[in-house]
Amino acid sequence: MAEGKRRLINDPTRFECVKVIGVDEHVWRHTRRSDKYVTVIIDLTPVRDGAGPARLLDMVEGRSKAAFKTWLADRDDAFRDAVEVVAMDGFTGFKTAAAEEIPDAVTVMDPFHVVRLAGDALDRCRRRVQLAIHGHRGFRDDPLYKSRRTLHTGADLLTDKQSDRLRALFVDDVHVEVEATWGAYQRMIAAYRHEDRQRGRELMEKLITDLSAGSPRCSPSSPPWAGP
Repeated sequence: MAEGKRRLINDPTRFECVKVIGVDEHVWRHTRRSDKYVTVIIDLTPVRDGAGPARLLDMVEGRSKAAFKTWLADRDDAFRDAVEVVAMDGFTGFKTAAAEEIPDAVTVMDPFHVVRLAGDALDRCRRRVQLAIHGHRGFRDDPLYKSRRTLHTGADLLTDKQSDRLRALFVDDVHVEVEATWGAYQRMIAAYRHEDRQRGRELMEKLITDLSAGSPRCSPSSPPWAGP
């Protein structure tokens, strides 16, 4: 790791003009003795500003609150004062470290982990409905089980066959909970993927409002099988 940092990271100017950082854990699986965990910190400012890709800032051993907190504490005041947003996964240790060292920064969960959590919720809903209807976990020919991967496919990427499968699944009212959860999942993906960032933000805010209001159906406004 030391050689990698020397070659790829140790640029004395890399901490300048950093306003948005991302933090996540990574596992080195090619070590001799065992897996080795590191905390990876990247500069997301170019991504936020539409100026380019993310930049690797640093890697530190471990995957704990202490690892990230120590790294932040080692930065100078100018760096800490400039950071506006910290994107991370759901690990509370990273959030606590950021709150303690850069309290004025806003902590958010990065899109990858938000979508993954939403996908997990969709799977839990599918399994719960499967059990309620059939009294057992999914079998190969059960409609819900057969659709498990299709449900995770972005609506804009569905093939005709996949669209037909979902249409047949959702026409049965016993699957209404799955349809509503799938709809929310698809709206979330659409918001993140929207080419207009402001419009994407508006779509996400509308989804949050609908979910907070307990909307019984959060299906996309125009599913792929609805036609023009």
